[in-house]
Amino acid sequence: MLKVVKPKTNQTRRAIEKRAPKLVETIKKILILHGTKTSSVLNGVLTDMFHLTRAGGNAIRYTKKNGNIQPFESGGETTMEFLSQKTDCSLFAFASHSKKRPNNLILGRMYDHHLYDLVEVGIENFSSMESFGHGKKLAPQVGSKPLFAFIGEGFETKEHLKHLKEVILDIFRGEVVENINLTGLDRVFVCTAVGDNKVRFMHCAIRLKKSGTRVPRTELVEIGPSMDLVHRRHRLPNDDLKKEAMKSANLKAKKKVKNVSGDLLSGKVGRIYVPKQEVGDMALAKMKGLKRERREAAASHSASKIKTPKENAGENRAFSKKQKTG
Repeated sequence: MLKVVKPKTNQTRRAIEKRAPKLVETIKKILILHGTKTSSVLNGVLTDMFHLTRAGGNAIRYTKKNGNIQPFESGGETTMEFLSQKTDCSLFAFASHSKKRPNNLILGRMYDHHLYDLVEVGIENFSSMESFGHGKKLAPQVGSKPLFAFIGEGFETKEHLKHLKEVILDIFRGEVVENINLTGLDRVFVCTAVGDNKVRFMHCAIRLKKSGTRVPRTELVEIGPSMDLVHRRHRLPNDDLKKEAMKSANLKAKKKVKNVSGDLLSGKVGRIYVPKQEVGDMALAKMKGLKRERREAAASHSASKIKTPKENAGENRAFSKKQKTG
């Protein structure tokens, strides 16, 4: 078990609370790493990726060589998980160059600082942002949101391209918001599926020009980076880990029900309040349950008043004797 250390200063306490799990998670940060050997193409890719994701301090780049990181190998993700926990990053990009896999870029996601999934691509036909010569005029601004355009049926039918699409969205989408001003949509990422394993990646700026009407004319200006992503291999998460990672908290507060509580043994338990009953003031004669008893009592009372013929004859004789004696 890990030893739980209590914070001794307010700064440490705030840092621990910032990294604690939340109902609404903060924006995902990306960790950019270099392998034992990298090429000039990979250095340019990592530089542009850091430039596009660093707004708001959401990207961390380590330029030191990391030779013991091999995410696809068993045990090669230990250093990666340690750095993820150290920097509180849930995304990473790892670049390496070798004869077997030239210009290799591994993109991955973490869950609870453990490896979640991986995508490995090769970089071809790379053009950096500096090569387009636009400088800082069309650079992404802090607080802006990009648009995404995925062109091609492969993103809907091919499993590896669908996985690559999810990873690209997680890396470049930035903070998740509910509302946004239209002026904050200043750029678009265009991904075109070329064949079964190749994706053309482009980054364009949105320019609004006069059109003679209230609706401006929209133009796309390519500002870089642009490259071809050649899919090599990928690793999906297992079903149990994916189910656990996809859980979402219910943010709606449950409506409190009066006089109802829960019990592990009995389940739902309710409490009923019965007011004091005044039996003496109750109108018992009007109750339906007593109608039968009233009918039976009335029938017995009327039967007692009816006399038989013998009784009537005896009463007549007694009456006639009275008259004679009188």
